[in-house]
Amino acid sequence: MEIIIQLRNAQVAEDFKGIVNEKLKALARFNVKMDRVEVEVIEEKNPRQGKHDHKVVITSRGAGPLLRAEAAEFNGVAAFDKAIASFELQIRKVHERAKEHGRDTLRDRAIDLNNL
Repeated sequence: MEIIIQLRNAQVAEDFKGIVNEKLKALARFNVKMDRVEVEVIEEKNPRQGKHDHKVVITSRGAGPLLRAEAAEFNGVAAFDKAIASFELQIRKVHERAKEHGRDTLRDRAIDLNNL
C-alpha cells in the first residue's frame, strides 16, 4: 500500500509522517485491498474557523472500495486521529460484508460412516 501525504498551506508535527504510516499499516489486518491511500492536510487561514482550522482528508484509491473520511481539529495530528477512526469504521464494515457467515454446525457436517 502506497501512502501519499499532501500538505496544503499547513505545517504539521515532525513525527506526523511516522504516525500516519503506523496507523495506516495497522489497517492491513482487515484484508481490504487498497493500492494507494492519500492523506491531505489543509490549514484554513480564516480566523473564524478557530479551533477547527486543520482539516484532514483520507482517501483510498485502487482496486478495492473507494473510502473517504475527513475531520477538522486544532492541529493536524488531532484531525488525523479523528479521521482515521472514521476511516477504520468504514474498512471494518467492508471487511464484515466480505466475510462468509455460513452457519454450518457439526450436525450439518456429519459424516456418514456407513459409506466408508
